Amino acid sequence: MKILVIGGGGRENTLIWKLAQSDKVEKLFCAPGNAGTACYGENVDIPESDFDRLIEFVQEKGIDLTVVGPEKPLVDGIVDRFNSHHLPIFGPTQNAAMLEGSKVFAKKLMSEYDVPTAPYDVCETRAELEEITHGKSFPYVIKVDGLAAGKGALVIQDEGDLKSAIKDIYDENKFGDAAGCVIVEDFLEGEELSVLAVTDGTDYVLLSPAQDHKRAFDKDQGPNTGGMGAYAPAPLGSPDVLEKVEERVIRPVLKGMKERGTPFSGVLYCGLMIHNGDPWVVEFNVRFGDPESQVVIPLIQSDLVDLLDSVARGRLNAEGFTLSGRYAACVILASGGYPGPYEKGKVITGLEQLFQSRKAVPFLAGCRFDGSRYLTDGGRVMGVTVVSKSLNDAVLSAYNYLKVIEFEGMHYRTDIGFRALRRQKHF
Repeated sequence: MKILVIGGGGRENTLIWKLAQSDKVEKLFCAPGNAGTACYGENVDIPESDFDRLIEFVQEKGIDLTVVGPEKPLVDGIVDRFNSHHLPIFGPTQNAAMLEGSKVFAKKLMSEYDVPTAPYDVCETRAELEEITHGKSFPYVIKVDGLAAGKGALVIQDEGDLKSAIKDIYDENKFGDAAGCVIVEDFLEGEELSVLAVTDGTDYVLLSPAQDHKRAFDKDQGPNTGGMGAYAPAPLGSPDVLEKVEERVIRPVLKGMKERGTPFSGVLYCGLMIHNGDPWVVEFNVRFGDPESQVVIPLIQSDLVDLLDSVARGRLNAEGFTLSGRYAACVILASGGYPGPYEKGKVITGLEQLFQSRKAVPFLAGCRFDGSRYLTDGGRVMGVTVVSKSLNDAVLSAYNYLKVIEFEGMHYRTDIGFRALRRQKHF
């Protein structure tokens, strides 16, 4: 098979790394790709937003399957365009992708199908937001409706946070059209858990439950990021909790999407808060998480091609699907200043040594190769992932291996997996 992966981040590097392990794969392409994807396939200089050129490329090369990594092409309707040309593609249609593309859409669906989530109000203007939040007890959360690269949820702890949020949304227009309307929702107590289901709209398989670390600095301090690391399986995702997630979240959502005439196919990412053993939905994503993909995909023991291709053709084939039963940890190395302004073009050393490791795998993201050197080219530069027989060893090994990597301004969290390790008394 010839497979095209669309995107250019750490998630796409992970996908193409896993797909390259399949005997069914003849050739892999990645558009636009990055320095990491080039190690396993051929990068194609086509932006993920240029649907016409992507379709032309797929037809020209005889691509058998296209896998979409990022959310924006999905929300913009790439699957519908490919479907109109009868080209197999893994991911939800534009209408189904509204689960991530619009917080209001997702909230209304959850309300209609009794999916547990925080109580909320929708505000279409600044005046409405100021009225709703006047006198409201802290803390609470303000979320912009549309896509915001994982940074559109603002936790409001006091009046200062509220003023800052209003300034960012309305005065500085930081979120653009994504803030056409906003949601104000109650703050959910508990611990976060990510549960990903690969589904054809009816049947599904669960990947290992993961835990992301969104704050920039240790002990969950600092601003939100796209994610500074992850581990799986998270002990928080016990069999009892996962059963509740399936019963109260995944099945009702798939049922609701089907009954609305927009069946969901692809990866349903459930961003959850677990409180007293019960799941509450914080958000849905409609694709593999990043950095969750860097831990859940390496834990898939079976052939990923079979899973994705069967869903793209309309009927999930879960025969032979297995997880390895091991643990994975990923630590993200970020540019100085991230998630704020940062400089690009910093020389990265030590990567060649890491590539030769039998245990650690570097998944590159904001990174480019100029023919002789690896250079930083984004906020989250790379993730270092280790799979091992225990979570403690996976975490400690990831930190041990990343010591060989250096670039000016490099920073990372030193406490990835701390909640689980604290439970196991390793932290």
